Amino acid sequence: MNVDLNQNIEHLFRNEYGKVVSLLTNRYGISYLEKIEDSVQDTFLKAMQVWGYQSIPDNPTGWLYRVANNAVIDQFRRGKKVNYSDNPQKIDKGVLDKEMTTENEISDSQLKMIFACCHPSLSEEHQIILSLKLIGGFSNKELAEALLKKEETVAKSFTRAKKKFKKEVQLLQIPVQMGLQSRLFVVLRVIYLLFSEGYATTTGSQVLKKDICYEALRLALLLNGNPYCQHKNLDALIALMCFHASRFDARLDKKGDMVSLKFQDRSKYDKRLIDYGVYHLKKAGNKKNSLSNYHFEAAISLYHCSASSFKATDWASILQLYDIQLKRQRSPIVALNRIIAFSKVHGAEKALIALEDVEKTSDYTANGLYYAIKAELLAKTGKTHNAVLQKALAFTDNELMKKHLIKKLG
Repeated sequence: MNVDLNQNIEHLFRNEYGKVVSLLTNRYGISYLEKIEDSVQDTFLKAMQVWGYQSIPDNPTGWLYRVANNAVIDQFRRGKKVNYSDNPQKIDKGVLDKEMTTENEISDSQLKMIFACCHPSLSEEHQIILSLKLIGGFSNKELAEALLKKEETVAKSFTRAKKKFKKEVQLLQIPVQMGLQSRLFVVLRVIYLLFSEGYATTTGSQVLKKDICYEALRLALLLNGNPYCQHKNLDALIALMCFHASRFDARLDKKGDMVSLKFQDRSKYDKRLIDYGVYHLKKAGNKKNSLSNYHFEAAISLYHCSASSFKATDWASILQLYDIQLKRQRSPIVALNRIIAFSKVHGAEKALIALEDVEKTSDYTANGLYYAIKAELLAKTGKTHNAVLQKALAFTDNELMKKHLIKKLG
């Protein structure tokens, strides 16, 4: 199978997995989640085999849905019994195919699934794991990276979460008013993690997966269309994603290699997305006692994408925003990102001293970003950095990021 086909199938898996699982779960019921998961996963394996020798069909989504749906029905037939008590709708295949091809039905099913995954009877950890698995199609490795946990821990948690999910959640439905609002913050975190994985892909040969990012933005805009979901944190998250997405075309060069922020062609930044982000950031408000991390991250990103050049970036204001964030809530990743801004304001020597202080607050022994920042600071001060760079490479799973680190640090 050629590389392009592999990437197309991976794109489809990312883009369609959550849709197909949500559609089938909405139709057949939560009690059949394992059957649905197995059928959808087998369908994607079959797609890799069939499409490897044939061309990808004109309507790959329809192909994936039909094959997965038939596989679920086959499992029911083999079991000779099916209980529709948790979803009393009768299955009419003709109507089913027609309904499942509409964007409204897909969107409705996905929103139902994500709110079901964030049911208050589930722990927050289980809510997030279920959502990213069933909506985002995350692997255990990606989940482990996103949640800073071990893969085996994530796998066990997912098994327990599904058991609890089937027991406690009877129907896929969008709650109304207070019930919906009570789950909103967890849903926003799920969308944020989904976008983050697409924006800085942890594994594989791509550093940016636009389809995941746009899917996260699409889900956020769907929420924004519901009057009970409208909230300043949602506006701030939409702004953050718009600012990041505005720089997509400048992040990679013609060869597909990463381009550092310093050397990005700012004429490629999407002005419409920046303006749309500013609109939502203004809607999100700026009262200090009601700001979320999304507000701070969006403001930092706005400084980057609105600066006329790298040299003109207002690093002092960015550093101030990081300082406020850390006072509000300690975060190992925010503390590391702050060191970058600190070095721009105070220089690499002082930044190395500040990094030593950060080392005392968190365990970065297996963090590739930590070693990458340290190696860059050492290089700027003329100190030996090869050993640290090797550690950065060892703890970085993304191949394109490894290549970028080697090139950047010589």
